[in-house]
Amino acid sequence: MPGKRITDHQVHKYKQHRNQLSQVASAAKAGISERSARRIEQASSLPSQRPKRNWRTRQDPLNAVWDSEIVPLLQSDVHLNAVTLLEELQSRHPGQWDTSVLRTLQRRMRLWRAQFGAEREVYFAQEHPPGRQGISDFTVADALSVEIAGAPFKHRLYQFALAHSGWRHVTVIDTGESFLALSTGLQAALWALGGSPEEHRTDSLSAAFNNLAEQEELTKRYSDLCLHYGLRPSRCNPGQSNENGSIEARNNFLKKALDQALRLRGTRSFETRADYEAFVDAIVQRMNARVAKLLAAERAVLKPLPTRRTAEFEEIPTRVSKFAIFTLKGVLYSVSSQLIGHRLMVRQYAQHVEGWLGGQCVVSLPRAKPVEGQRVGRSIDYRHLVGALKRKPGAFARWVLRDAAFPRAVYRQTWERLSAQKPEREACKTMVGLLALAADGHEAQLEQELQQLIELDQLPDLSALSLLLQPPRANVPSVVVTLPTLAGYDDLFGVAA
Repeated sequence: MPGKRITDHQVHKYKQHRNQLSQVASAAKAGISERSARRIEQASSLPSQRPKRNWRTRQDPLNAVWDSEIVPLLQSDVHLNAVTLLEELQSRHPGQWDTSVLRTLQRRMRLWRAQFGAEREVYFAQEHPPGRQGISDFTVADALSVEIAGAPFKHRLYQFALAHSGWRHVTVIDTGESFLALSTGLQAALWALGGSPEEHRTDSLSAAFNNLAEQEELTKRYSDLCLHYGLRPSRCNPGQSNENGSIEARNNFLKKALDQALRLRGTRSFETRADYEAFVDAIVQRMNARVAKLLAAERAVLKPLPTRRTAEFEEIPTRVSKFAIFTLKGVLYSVSSQLIGHRLMVRQYAQHVEGWLGGQCVVSLPRAKPVEGQRVGRSIDYRHLVGALKRKPGAFARWVLRDAAFPRAVYRQTWERLSAQKPEREACKTMVGLLALAADGHEAQLEQELQQLIELDQLPDLSALSLLLQPPRANVPSVVVTLPTLAGYDDLFGVAA
């Protein structure tokens, strides 16, 4: 067959069949051509015993310039490719070579590099004894196109895995690769596992390491976290992701599995974040079921966990301003007016923040993050400020935090229509009244009413909406109480006597 050498085995098979079959049939049985069969019958030795050809069948088109021009260029820079060298030869010797010699040049360069080229990196397969190493990493999951309550959900996945058994734990993160996200994900994984390995391996996570000029220092908080669980922290060399390839491959496999599950589900939209986290957890548990036997053997050699978790928050002191807000890492948070002037110790968790005053938690808020295009993020709860707005409704029109205080989009649309069609003072009083109704527990029902008014191109009537949303009056029956006479008590005493 063209391009393939005939082996000794084929020759033996041909001769075996030739004793009983014709030349054509024997050649077909041995997988060779009829022409090769005739050469076999004329040959006196096996193919492996014949001398190898050491001459060229055609003249080398690059022989004149290979040693004098091409090899010096390759020695000066081993990364030059064949196309670049051919173009250089064509510019030096116009009309002497066309593109038909490109494949010849590529073959000769490949052979030269195999003999004289630069040394290449060697990868060493590693053995992972049970209980020795846990690996973790963040991976961006925006390509999954997940939606929460109809809005795109940009997030990352923090994955922790055991190198030996392949058991994994995944945490959904939407606040970036922070130390809090690392601490929360790592501790959740270790407590779900029920033990800790000897080593925790990461890449150059900014949440764990300070990468300074030629000086890499483990951050104090990350060091304390690993010490609390008896972990030996380690990292791969900067820019060498292959050294952490075990978790990189698992990240890709995880996202593919989630994508397939979302396709099978038929929709990528979830009502709440908790629903999406439950979906991710179900997929991960399905993966862990495949390594149950290996995990059982590895759990037996894991270190026991400490008696409690370490702190999963960061404490930051801040003062509540006269505007009933405090600033925390580039985000404005609103609080009740009673806290104005107080200095709070704010605990920032991965998903929420708590304000502590005198050893007591006085406020708990969902954690917000800065928005692209804004200098600072805003987490303004209208329920904190609606009481003050009722006393000063005129301040609503030019309140700098007004747009962040609307609880839902329909409230913003209602304000835009009110401000465009009514005097400013009346529009402010109506809007503040609507927010007060929403704060009384009618936010969702009032949203439906306002949406209907927008569709009918009507402005809201605050009095009518207040009557509509007020609780129904219960029918209190009339009760007539008849007081007994005092003489009746005398009769009771007489009977008792």
